Amino acid sequence: MPLLIAMYRFLLATLLPLIFASCLSPLRAAPDRPNILWVTSEDNSPYLGCYGDALALTPNLDKLAAEGVRYRNAYANAPVCSAARSTLITGMCASSLGVQNHRSGVAIPAGFKLYPEVLRAAGYYCTNNVKTDYNVAGTGNNVWSESSKKAHYRHRAAGQPFFAVFNFTSSHESQVAPKKGKDTFRVPPEKIVLPPYHPDTPQIRKDWANYYDQITLMDSQVGEVLKELEKEGLANDTIVFYYGDHGGALPGGKRHLHDAGTRVPLIIRIPEKWASWRPDAPGSWVEQLVCFADFPATVFSLCGIAQPANYEGRAFLGNNKIPPRNDVFLFRGRMDERYDTARAIRTGSHLYIRNYSPHRPWGQPYSYPFEVQPSMRSWFAEYQAGRCNPAQSAYWQPKSGEELYDASGDPYNIKNLAAAPEQAARLQEMAKLLRQKLLQTRDTGFIPEGMYTRLAGDKTLYDYAQSSNYPLERIIDVADQACSGKADGLLILIKALEDPNPVIRYWAATGCLVLKENSAPAKDKLLGLAKSDDWADVRVVAAEALGWLHGEREGLAALKEVIASGGPYEILAALNALDFMTDAGHVPLEEAQAVVRGLTLKEPADRIQRRLLERSR
Repeated sequence: MPLLIAMYRFLLATLLPLIFASCLSPLRAAPDRPNILWVTSEDNSPYLGCYGDALALTPNLDKLAAEGVRYRNAYANAPVCSAARSTLITGMCASSLGVQNHRSGVAIPAGFKLYPEVLRAAGYYCTNNVKTDYNVAGTGNNVWSESSKKAHYRHRAAGQPFFAVFNFTSSHESQVAPKKGKDTFRVPPEKIVLPPYHPDTPQIRKDWANYYDQITLMDSQVGEVLKELEKEGLANDTIVFYYGDHGGALPGGKRHLHDAGTRVPLIIRIPEKWASWRPDAPGSWVEQLVCFADFPATVFSLCGIAQPANYEGRAFLGNNKIPPRNDVFLFRGRMDERYDTARAIRTGSHLYIRNYSPHRPWGQPYSYPFEVQPSMRSWFAEYQAGRCNPAQSAYWQPKSGEELYDASGDPYNIKNLAAAPEQAARLQEMAKLLRQKLLQTRDTGFIPEGMYTRLAGDKTLYDYAQSSNYPLERIIDVADQACSGKADGLLILIKALEDPNPVIRYWAATGCLVLKENSAPAKDKLLGLAKSDDWADVRVVAAEALGWLHGEREGLAALKEVIASGGPYEILAALNALDFMTDAGHVPLEEAQAVVRGLTLKEPADRIQRRLLERSR
């Protein structure tokens, strides 16, 4: 018996540690598994010295670029933080999942793992310092090993590989305006080279000058993170990504699908031990098109992790990299309190945009940028005073249903070539490519936000969009006709107003709104929809269309009912319609104010309420 006990103790002492170690083996350092460090700055296009910006002072990022490679054609798929971050965290275009609307919360299928979950399952310690801002319901700090202002890779277990994010807000749009009393800038305002779409005003020049100071501050913050990595002795074991979370903070950049809103700096430094993964020599430019949907796929490839089947990106580095993409798919939906559906394709040389809300200007009256940016207020004041040239005025006017730019010769996307006869073939080719992307991703962006819950039922919106209940091809046909603004397609729209599918009726009514007075033959059907359609979003757009057809009283009555009894996003849509009907003179300001006075509304609907109540004749 003592012998058996002794043998048992020997086995416990020798075998159990081995078994325990094998269970923990994914957490132990592996010589072929790098650490990954993501350093992110908010709201900045490539305004860096290493990207050729002569006004920028960015020594730390310039040094990182000299040690790594710069991507000339890197794009955020969406031009606002939450939709861009939702694309990153899911590895899928946010529009595939219904999470493309800014500051929303939409459920995704339970089996879809977010990239930190995939990395953690493979043994990585995943930290996020500090921003989450995802549109995915129930997602935030819980998917990370740590997510807080104190989250740090040094808290990992000994030998454990890490994936760490450090995010800096110093270049965010909220930091563009100079602090009170600041009158001195590194770059004198008079030396600023303004983009051609900005009028020349002191306020705009000061905002730009201060923004360059903020970029320099951001560069110093990035430098501290890189110095810390060196001090920890981890630089030779860590692949570093630096990128902007979407385009620039000044008006006309963020929120828009032009290059100023989507093109970002991307610098990647790969240590010598993984030199075979470098796309080119240190200090080089990489011309390859990449986008945010590709970033998680690329990290998996670098870390030797299989990419989940639902991920839509293409790995562009590592052992599992695949041939480069030929184009990037871009999208936008609701930003803050304003709706504006647009989709785009960016190739290496051209940008094509389809505006599904051409009746709305790029520069809708968003409360937040008007509050925090003197440059936005100054630009609008110049437009109202008639002091803007056509390129500057376009921001505040209804836009074309289609845009086409030769980005190589028109970097600011000023000259729309969509109507140029010599570009007809290219326009058709890129429109066809966009349609393929919409169908391939089963784009949910055509569904009004207020319809999500009811259409999805007890499943996710993604599940609904993947099913035959979502007639996407027919929806795209009607939406394309709607945004074309061509009166010769009115009969198609009138027929679609009777379609049993509410999404098709919505886009048919939108087409009538775009046509304004030219949709007069549809008035009776629009009256019927505004009065009794079973879907509030259809009633709302029909109501606004009636304002152009001497049916403003019936339209206002429909909006009042939706505002009184609709869901949050239905109310938001109705408030938008009411605001624009007031701007158009279809609803007297006093009546609009009476509708919203005394209501208790949540953000962002309260912003439109406040705008209406603060206005005067």
